[in-house]
Amino acid sequence: QPGIVLDELNQYLKKHNRLFGPETSTANRCVLGGMLGNNSCGLHSLVYGNVRDHVLEITGFLANGQKVTFCEVDQLQFELKTQQNDAEGDIYRHIQQLLSPEHIADIHQKYPDAELKRRNNGYALDALAETIGTDNFNFCKLITGSEGTLFFTTEIKLHVFPLPPGQKALMNIHCQSVDESLRANQVALKYVPTASELMDRPILELATKNSLQNQNLFFIHGTPGAVLMVEFWADSKEALVQTTSQLEKELQALKIGYSYPVVFNSDISKVWNVRKAGLGVLSNMPGDAKPTCIIEDTAVTPEKLPDYIKEMDAMLHGHGKEAVYYAHAGSGELHIRPIINLKSEADRKTMRLIAEDTLQLVKKYNGSISGEHGDGRLRGEFLEAFYGTEIYTWFKELKNTWDPNGLFNPNKIVNAPRMDENLRVHQEQQAKQATETTYTWDQSQGYLRAIENCTGSGDCRKSDKIGGSMCPSFMALKNEKHTTRARANALRSYMYGNKNGLNEKEVMEVLDLCLSCKACKSECPSNVDMAKMKAEFLHRYYQNHRVPLRSKMIGNMPNSFRILSRIPAVSNAVFSSPVAAAIKAFAGFHQRRSLPGIHVFRRPASSSTPKKHTVTFFLDEFTQYNDGHIGVKAISLLENLGYAVEIPPLKESGRTYISKGMLDKAKPLARYNIEHLYALLKHQKQPIVGVEPSALLTLRDEYTDFFTGELKEKALFVAQHVFTIEEYLHKEYTLGNIHSGQFTDAPLEMLYHGHCYQKSLSSTLLTKEILSIPANYSAKEIPSGCCGMAGSFGYEKEHYEVSMKIGDLQLFPAVRAAQTSTVIVAAGTSCRHQIKDGTSKNALHPVEVLFSALLRSETA
Repeated sequence: QPGIVLDELNQYLKKHNRLFGPETSTANRCVLGGMLGNNSCGLHSLVYGNVRDHVLEITGFLANGQKVTFCEVDQLQFELKTQQNDAEGDIYRHIQQLLSPEHIADIHQKYPDAELKRRNNGYALDALAETIGTDNFNFCKLITGSEGTLFFTTEIKLHVFPLPPGQKALMNIHCQSVDESLRANQVALKYVPTASELMDRPILELATKNSLQNQNLFFIHGTPGAVLMVEFWADSKEALVQTTSQLEKELQALKIGYSYPVVFNSDISKVWNVRKAGLGVLSNMPGDAKPTCIIEDTAVTPEKLPDYIKEMDAMLHGHGKEAVYYAHAGSGELHIRPIINLKSEADRKTMRLIAEDTLQLVKKYNGSISGEHGDGRLRGEFLEAFYGTEIYTWFKELKNTWDPNGLFNPNKIVNAPRMDENLRVHQEQQAKQATETTYTWDQSQGYLRAIENCTGSGDCRKSDKIGGSMCPSFMALKNEKHTTRARANALRSYMYGNKNGLNEKEVMEVLDLCLSCKACKSECPSNVDMAKMKAEFLHRYYQNHRVPLRSKMIGNMPNSFRILSRIPAVSNAVFSSPVAAAIKAFAGFHQRRSLPGIHVFRRPASSSTPKKHTVTFFLDEFTQYNDGHIGVKAISLLENLGYAVEIPPLKESGRTYISKGMLDKAKPLARYNIEHLYALLKHQKQPIVGVEPSALLTLRDEYTDFFTGELKEKALFVAQHVFTIEEYLHKEYTLGNIHSGQFTDAPLEMLYHGHCYQKSLSSTLLTKEILSIPANYSAKEIPSGCCGMAGSFGYEKEHYEVSMKIGDLQLFPAVRAAQTSTVIVAAGTSCRHQIKDGTSKNALHPVEVLFSALLRSETA
C-alpha cells in the first residue's frame, strides 16, 4: 500500500522463504488461516473444544509492519502495554475503553448463549470480556476467529493434550428421521461421548455413488432416514461394550432407533471418512439445484436443537425447499444446506429470504449464525441485524484500530457486501452449457455441471505422506495451480464465458500437469473425473487448433507398433542404438527415457490341464506389441489353472487416443469392440480378462460414457463382465477354484506398486491377496500414489522432471531400500518403465510372479 513500508515483514518473509516461499506458502497459510480464521472445532470438540481454547501465543505483524507477540498478560503488564506509544499500545488502550462494565453487560445480553461452545459471530468480545481486568488477559482469544482481518500471523503456540485412551468404539444409531436422531443425541450426551455426529439419508445415498465411500458404508443397515454416530473412548474394550450396551438399552426403552451397530478401533476411521466426505458427496446431487451453504453454520445449545430444527424445517418447507442435515449434533451445530438452484433468479431471491428468516430463528433460540466457519462475505451483512447497531459499531471501531488502512482481508465481518451480490453463477453465464460433447456426461447432466461438482473442499491438496494418489503434480510441486480444484476452476471460468474468464490457451496451461491418473474420480468426495474432463476439453480445443505432432504420434502409437512388430529385432536394435537420441528428439521425448521395446505376443501351446471354465482374453495394444511375454505367461497361467482362453479379434482399446483428447479416433474403436464383445457375451456370458489396467479398464470406464441409447446399454453390459486379471484370479480363489496347493511353498517377499487405474476403478488389495496365494509368499503395497509416468506423460521432455519428482515422493525410495531378494511387482507397462528408469531395478507383472510359482506337471 502507498506510504506503508513493511520492511520487517519483508525481511521475515525472505528469512523464512522455506515457510512462506512459492512452494509451501499456500499450504502453511491454509493451516494458519483455517485454525485462527475460523476457530475450527471438528469431530471431537466435545472433548477438546475449539481452537480458541488452545491458542497460547501468537506472533506476527500489525498493519503498520510492527512485529508483535500476543500472549497472556497480567494486570500490571496490561497497564504497561497501554502506556506504549505505538500501534500495539493503541490496541490495548482501545480494548480497555471498549470493555467497560456497561459495555460488558451489553455483550453478555446480546451475544449468543454462553453455554453454546460453537459461536463465532463477529469479533469475540465476549471471550475477551471474561478476562479483562484479570491476570490472564490474552488477545489470542480475539485474533482466533477473526478471519485474518486484524493481524498477519506467522507463528502460533498451542496447548496440546495427552494422547487419548487406546480403545475406541463408535455406535451408529439408525433412525427413521432427523428428528428422531436428534432425540437420540440428547440421550447419548448423558453418557459423555467423545463425538456425536449426524448424517441424513441424502448424504448416505450420495455416498453410495462415490466408489471410495461406498466401500466404507459397511455399517449401514437398511435405509435409515438419519444415522447418529456416537463415539466413546476407554482404557478397555469391556468398558466400551458396557457403555454402548447401556445406551442401546435406554434407546430401545424409549423406542428411539431401530439398529445400533458398533464398530471398534481401526474400523472407526472408515465410518468417519464417510462423515467427513459429506460436503463433497453433496455436490453429486444431479442437476443445477445443489445443497447450498447459506445457513450451514448456525448453532444452538444441544437441548434446543430438536425444536430449532423442527422450526427450521417448517420454515424451509414454507419456502418450498428441502435441506440436507449433517455433522455436529453433539455440539448443537448441524450443517444445514437448503437445496437451491443458484442459476435461477427465483431461487436466488428465496436464498436471501431463507437467510433472513434463519437470522430471526437463531435469535429466538439465542444461538449463533456462525458456529465455527466465520461470517465472511456470506453472513457478514447480517451482523448488525443480529447484534444491533451499537455492538456492530464497536466491531467497526475495533477493525479500524487494528487495521486503519483496511489492508487485512477487507469486507469480512464488517463492511461486508450483500450475500447475493457477488455470486459466481448467473443465468447469462450458461451459454456454453449445451455445447456438443463427445462424452455423454449423463450422470452429471452435462459437461459444465460435471465441472461444477467441484466444491473446492481441497482434498486434492493432500501431502504424499497422507496417502492416496490425488493429486500427484500438487504433491510434487505444492502449487495450488496444480490441484484438481484449480483445473476445475479454470474450466468453469472458461465455460461460463465471463469477460474476465480464461481463454482456451490459459486453460491448456492449467491442465498441462494433469496426469490423467483418475485418482480424483475415486478420492475426490465429489467424484470430479478430471482425466475425462481434460480429454473432453482437449478434443474441443483441437476442433479449433492443430493437433501437435507428438500427440498424433502417441495417439497412433499402436499403429506404429503394428508396423514395427513385423521387424522386431531391427526395431529394438534401432531403439537401443545412437539413433534413438534422434528419435526421442523428434518425438519430443526426454533423452533419459528408454524407448519401449517391441516384444510381440505369440500365443503359447495350450496346456493339457482339464478346463473348468472359459475366459475371453482382451489382447490390448501394449500386451500385443510391447509386453508379449506377459501376455504369454497370462495365457499359460490361466490354462495351467484350468481355464480355456479365447482371444477374439478386437481392435486396440483407444487409450492412447483418449489420453491426447483425440476422442473422435477412440470412439469408433470403442463402438467396434463393444459390438463384438456384446455379441460374444450374448452367445456365452464369460468373463473378459486383461493384464494392462489402463487399456482394459477403458472398457469399463470411458466406453460406457461414449454412447447413448442401445449402444450405451451394450457398453454397460460389457462393462459388467470386464475384469483385470487380478480381479478374476481373486474371484476364483475366493470361490475355491484356485488354491495354494497349485503353487510352490517356497518363500518370497514382494513389494508391489498399484496402478492408478486399479486404485481408482478397482482395488489394489486384490493384488496383495492374489500374490499371497502361494503359501509362503508375502506381499506389501508401497504407499506410492501415482508413479509419475502416466502413459506418455513421463516420456515428454517438458514433463520429465515433474514425473521423476512424483516417483521420488514414495515409490523410488521404497524400491531402492528394498532387500536384494525382494521382488518388485507392478501391473502397468508405464509403471514398470518408471521403476526401471528411476531405480535401475526391474519390476514384474503379477502374472509373471504367479506363473513362476506354478507347480506344473511335465506335460504342462
